[in-house]
Formats: sequence, structure tokens, C-alpha cells
Amino acid sequence: MQLNELTLHQFRNYRDIALHVDERVNIFLGENAQGKTNFLEAIYVLALAKSHRTSRDRELIQWEKPFARVEGIFEKKTGPVVLELLLHPKGKKGKVNGLEQKRLSDYIGIVNVVMFAPEDLNLVKGMPNVRRRFLDMEIGQMNRVYLHYLGLYQKALKQRNALLKEMQKNNGSRNMLDVFTDQLISFAAEVLVRRFLFVERLKKWARDIHFSISNGKEELDIRYVPSAHVSEEMNLSTIKEVLYETFTEKKEEEIRRGMTLVGPHRDDLAFQVNGRDLQTYGSQGQQRTTALALKLAEIELIYAETGEYPILLLDDVLSELDNFRQSHLLMAMKKKVQTFITTTSIAGIDEAMLAQAKIFHVTDGRIRW
Repeated sequence: MQLNELTLHQFRNYRDIALHVDERVNIFLGENAQGKTNFLEAIYVLALAKSHRTSRDRELIQWEKPFARVEGIFEKKTGPVVLELLLHPKGKKGKVNGLEQKRLSDYIGIVNVVMFAPEDLNLVKGMPNVRRRFLDMEIGQMNRVYLHYLGLYQKALKQRNALLKEMQKNNGSRNMLDVFTDQLISFAAEVLVRRFLFVERLKKWARDIHFSISNGKEELDIRYVPSAHVSEEMNLSTIKEVLYETFTEKKEEEIRRGMTLVGPHRDDLAFQVNGRDLQTYGSQGQQRTTALALKLAEIELIYAETGEYPILLLDDVLSELDNFRQSHLLMAMKKKVQTFITTTSIAGIDEAMLAQAKIFHVTDGRIRW
């Protein structure tokens, strides 16, 4: 799949712009705080209806403007697709070929993107919420059923936590807590089954890519770390049984602390290289290699799942990678992966990459080429 044209209206620092882009490599060159990242963010938001930089949609709307609109014309194997996302302070609406979608979960996943930004280097060494967000965003754009159950889980979790806080004050019903717990378990199990499956598939691709980047010296292992004693070998009903037992054991502690202590919102990913914990003992180079391997594995996994390569967004990340790691990105791009790159200088970019690129110059929300 590829993006042919992107139109922005009142998005970040872009008042109005319509830009035709190259089918292969697009480089956005300019100083910091000029709008380079905003352009890539717009592509990401258009595909996933969510920013990789903020959870507040209001920040995406130009200052003192009532709304923002992002529209893109894409080419897929099945033909052209027009996506439009309208952003209001109180919500957002997605359209596909002019038809408004009743649920955003029906909109997300029509176009697939892989974003690689400097903060993604924290996938390995960052906090667990970074890795959970990674799981949710990547699984969600390939699996709408996952998005459905994740939304139900998050809603049930919010209700349950509110009740637990009330029960701290000796308010609230234990019977109602049991009802919320049963709901939470049902949705949590559906989320867990799909996370386990995704991690197993991602691991197969990432292991081979990491092995190649490390010149055959390192073997990567990725493991899903649940907060309950569940595993990928368990079926849906077994996971529910284990969760029920765990919540029963934790019930009094949860009431005392006023929060839900078990579930997908408390889970994590663990990385090992040659049997050693990467988050604790890994060098910065090993952690960066692992982050790169994960992103390249995403590309291959999306292709395997959908039959089309995703659009690759590289936000000021090339300066963080040496020439050897850049070469692996170049290899991925040669597989007809449309790529968008932001940078303050082309000095460190591979010459073969530059030869096939269309270069855009970005200054204060204006783009020229």
C-alpha cells in the first residue's frame, strides 16, 4: 500500500496543505520545530485515529481553531482508498471513501503504518506502559476484534477501579464488584489470547532479523509477562479460570488499595539476548538493535497478515542509528515499502537511499520541493 496525496486543514502548525508524495522514499528536511514531525504524525493519526505523541486530540487542532481535518488518498491492491479523519475537541469521526464509520474500530486498520521514532528506543529500557502501548497499537491495526475487546476491557476497568475507590470508604457493593470482576475477566481473557499470539508471531520475525543485524552473534527472545499465572499454552476458558482464581485471591488487597492489581493493564514484555535480560544487562547498542529488529519485524508481520507492506515512518531516527543499522532499514525499504523520513540534515543518510528519494523542505508549516 502507498499514500499518494495528503491534505491537512488546521492540523498542528499546518493551516492548509495538499501534498503529492513519492511512491518510494520521501525525506522532509528542516530545522527543529518547523513541522516535519507534525506531517508524519498526520499520516499516523489518519491510519490509527490516534497520535503517537499525545493522548489529547485537542493538541492536534491548530490553536484557537474549532477542528482539524486530515485526508489521504491511498493505493492498495484492491484499489484506491480515501480516508478522512475529522478531529473535534469532544471527539473524532472517520470516513472511508466518503462513508462515515459508526465505530472507529471499523476505520482503524484499513491502512497500516509502522512508526519508528527516537522514543521507540525506549521500547526495551522504558517503562512497562510504553511496551503495552506498543502492543495495543500494533495488534489493533491488524485485528479489529482485539480493538473491540480492548475498548470493553478499558471501560470495565475504569468502572471497577471507581467502585474499588468507593469501597475504600466503606461505600459500594461487594456484589457489584463481583459483577464488574466477571465482566473484566471475560474481556481480559480475549485481550490476552490475542497478545500471546501476536508476541509469538512477532518473536519469530524479530529473532531472525536481530540475528542478522548482530552478524549471527546474538539470539533474541521476547516473552510476554502477565500479571496473573496465565500462559500462551492456555485456551480461553483456562485463562478465565486462572484469572478468576487470581482475582479471588487479590480481592481484599484490591479493596484496601482501591485499584485493580491484575490484568492486561499491568502486564509487560521481557527481552533476552543470549539468555541475559536485556533491560538490566544489555548495552545501549544491544537495546537499539532490539528496537530496530522489532520495527522491522512489524513490517514483515503486517505483510504476512495483510498481503501488503505497511507505510514506514522514520521520525528523526536515522541520526540515532549507525551506518550498519541504517543499511538494514534500507534493505527493508527496497521491498517496496513506501517510506517517510524526517531529518535536520541529509549528511548522514545512506547515498543509495538519497538517490531514490524525493526531498521536501519544511519551514514554519510550509513545505516546498
